[in-house]
Amino acid sequence: MPAQVGQIVFGPFYLDTEAPRLLRDRVEIELRPQALHALKSLVQNTGRCVDYEEMIREAWHGISVSRHTVAVTVGEVKKALREYGSWISYQPKFGYRIDVPKTEDLIRNGWHCWQRHTREGFEKALSRFEQAARDHSTDFRAFEGISRCYLMLGSFSMRPPLEMYPAFLEAHAHTISLIGQTPELRADRAQGLKIFERKFPQAEAELLLARRENPGAVGVHIRLSILAAVRKRFDEAMDYLREAYAADSLWPILPCAEVLIMCYRGDYDRAVASGKKALDLHPYLPMGRSHYAQALEFSGHLDEALVEYRRACVMSPDLPRLRAEEGRCLAIAGQKAEALAILRELESLRQTEYVDAYYLALLQEALGRRDEAMRELERALDENSCVLFMVDVDPRMQSLSGAPGFSRFRARVFPDVDIPACTQALHTTVSLGAHAVTPSNGRSIPKEPSLRRRAVS
Repeated sequence: MPAQVGQIVFGPFYLDTEAPRLLRDRVEIELRPQALHALKSLVQNTGRCVDYEEMIREAWHGISVSRHTVAVTVGEVKKALREYGSWISYQPKFGYRIDVPKTEDLIRNGWHCWQRHTREGFEKALSRFEQAARDHSTDFRAFEGISRCYLMLGSFSMRPPLEMYPAFLEAHAHTISLIGQTPELRADRAQGLKIFERKFPQAEAELLLARRENPGAVGVHIRLSILAAVRKRFDEAMDYLREAYAADSLWPILPCAEVLIMCYRGDYDRAVASGKKALDLHPYLPMGRSHYAQALEFSGHLDEALVEYRRACVMSPDLPRLRAEEGRCLAIAGQKAEALAILRELESLRQTEYVDAYYLALLQEALGRRDEAMRELERALDENSCVLFMVDVDPRMQSLSGAPGFSRFRARVFPDVDIPACTQALHTTVSLGAHAVTPSNGRSIPKEPSLRRRAVS
């Protein structure tokens, strides 16, 4: 969201000096007009103290008020900024000042790269955040960015989950040590519980708490909708989607989530319609194009689906799962020679890069190689594939669900654990020692990622 005339940008905030109003991540923050005037005075003088007389002149337009009134008003501002409130300080005899860390440009550039939602984008963002962490070791934003990059690289099958998830947990814990728990951090932890540990009750408990703490958080509504859908609570999933659209109808991932939920419930015509909407709003988002291609494939429009899969591959050539999805569609369309060529390509690539075995299983099944497909599913479980959490609702799994050994495989994906839904989400033992977490398949996840040396100390 670029700044416009009459706006002041600092951190994730946009202060509209004309209205006046304060936005964070496109969501308006409630502040009374006098507090907004005080904030304007501070941010217009970033890095230097604003004394009592100057504050009265700029924020109260010369009307005399007590020092206590000024203190209470600035306190309101700090509370509204939440974890960023520590940027405002008071120095006796000199007044109030706001200090935005010098890493601001790196942080802003990192989030710009992150928004591409490609492997290259996430890795560029990670390098920016790591540099910011080296330059300013107490800037929590750098470590929050690091943690979210690792979460996304693991969540989109871009890097090995066995490496990315422990790295996320470490950076996430370090961020909390700097600023405490926030709704955004709580929601990120819930995402890990859902995708990598497949502990749905705890994930839901954390997301509901994050929603209560910040009702306008679009990402929380989206994650709740996907979680409800994979548990086959489709009406509830749609309710959460409606809440997300009411909060911000232009959120990039929102129509992508809608496509997935429609596919999960078998409403493929509506999935196609949602996919078209996703492309109209965000044509350069590879995941949106991939989801649209899935909807077309499930609706029987294989030629159109292949066109979209290929476009997604061009937009994000460093994501092998897209190539596997294209190969599966080719096999279903009867072009098995081309599909087999893609399989061989991905098997070769696997020698040097991570290729999510879940998608190779789908490709093997489409080629009629069921034994190989089941072996790939077992490998996906051993590698803790990020897609296993949706195995019960993925339409592509229907043909495999009757295969010998599938019931045993599913039991390992979702082992019977009696955990009440109200349980707090941090029941999983997480440490920064030799093993960071034990997922639901019982395998220990090694701590150290191979992507690069992390900035977390």
